[in-house]
Amino acid sequence: MDTQRIYTIELHGLSLGYGDRILFENADIGFGWGEFTALIGRNGTGKSTLLRTIAALNRPLKGEVWLSGKPLSELSSREIAARISFVSTDEVRVTNLKVADVVGLGRAPYTNWFGTLSADDRQRVSEALALVGMSGFARKSMDTLSDGERQRVMIARALAQDTPVILLDEPTAFLDLPNKYEICLLLRELAHKQGKCILFSTHDLSIALEMCDTIAMIDDGRFYYGTAAGLIAEGTIQHLFDDTSICFDAVTRGVRLKF
Repeated sequence: MDTQRIYTIELHGLSLGYGDRILFENADIGFGWGEFTALIGRNGTGKSTLLRTIAALNRPLKGEVWLSGKPLSELSSREIAARISFVSTDEVRVTNLKVADVVGLGRAPYTNWFGTLSADDRQRVSEALALVGMSGFARKSMDTLSDGERQRVMIARALAQDTPVILLDEPTAFLDLPNKYEICLLLRELAHKQGKCILFSTHDLSIALEMCDTIAMIDDGRFYYGTAAGLIAEGTIQHLFDDTSICFDAVTRGVRLKF
């Protein structure tokens, strides 16, 4: 790893798998402050497993995840919740809750045992909704929102959690093309302006190549990391395709690749 960079997330000799299957071994990679990074790879290579391991929801086979200079294993659940927010791949179908109430759940690491929101907590909720352009929806019920609006609410909940790291598993999976780009533009702006480390898995290669600062790719049990231009120049991304022109067509035509 580059010792000149300051990393928010560090993988030290990390190996992941389940049962008799090894997804990858001995990964050493770091993700820095203010970086918007796409995690790509074929289905089943370990993208979701990696995100869940970083979020302390899964345990590695061996190795460690470090967070802001400390091993994840040495942090309490409350300390982890104050450092990492996680937006899962599950489609959001919340009923009978107002938007502001859902976003307010992000303040759980800071509230009392009853989950009572303080004035400061409510202010953080309002600020999070404003950042995602959803201030006017605070009192609306979640089941009245479109897919794109619900996804913005879940990102607002992550922002209200006020963590330096935001992990997202396929955040654009249920969105149409305009909403995909709007969500990713929002995430990139949050990384750059708020200084957050944002790592998200995606199958939308065009978005990864066009909009991200860096790309982390898992392929055949190995990790590759760099800028889009660098990985293309090295021929790394082309490993995913039989036709090596596809990845360039993806940028120009905005296609969603299923690999």
